[in-house]
Amino acid sequence: MKRKQNKKLLYGIIGLGRFGFALAKELAANDCELIVVDKDEDKVNNAAAFTDNAHIVGALTKESLQQAGIHECDVVIIGIAEQIDVCILTTLHVKRFGVKRVIVKATSAEQGDILSMMGAEVVYPERDMAIRLANKLLAPNLLEYIELSDDINIIEIEVTDKIAGQSILSLNVRKNYQLNIVAIKHDDKVLIDFQPSFQLSQGDTITVIGRKENIIRFESLL
Repeated sequence: MKRKQNKKLLYGIIGLGRFGFALAKELAANDCELIVVDKDEDKVNNAAAFTDNAHIVGALTKESLQQAGIHECDVVIIGIAEQIDVCILTTLHVKRFGVKRVIVKATSAEQGDILSMMGAEVVYPERDMAIRLANKLLAPNLLEYIELSDDINIIEIEVTDKIAGQSILSLNVRKNYQLNIVAIKHDDKVLIDFQPSFQLSQGDTITVIGRKENIIRFESLL
């Protein structure tokens, strides 16, 4: 593949399952350069609708990956976690190509440990989605949830009538809940520079960061 002069990051996606295909489509929609690889002809043909670099590759050997151009990528995402041996071997090939960033989908902690030891970033899409859904079920006012670590989270919460009309100062989540408000969405605008006197309205959302137990305490207020 001949790189364009603007030197955008080149993404490689190996495996066009639900995870890989959705990721490829979203990257393409944001005008990213990408190479996609899968053994399934139908999946590759579907991907060809949004990228000119869609390749049918049966065996994921070092040679076949090079022929597809994976070795030229800046970032490679490997989404074939269900085939554990193939996933690990493919990760090894890509790492040996010298790709700067290798992200690999895993289905178990043990598989993730092996991939991490190989120098790959590991993601668990199904587990992460389940955790996000569980937190939304447990906290109905929670709109978005990001887990930064085992105990530090970022969440977006809808302002309810219980706190509507209060100012940031009077709510004082830092003192009362050891949380920090990092953004407020008001009238479809996201505010990151706001005064302590800013008054919350019903329909606003606030984004806070802090420990999970403190977030749960704050959410119970709502």
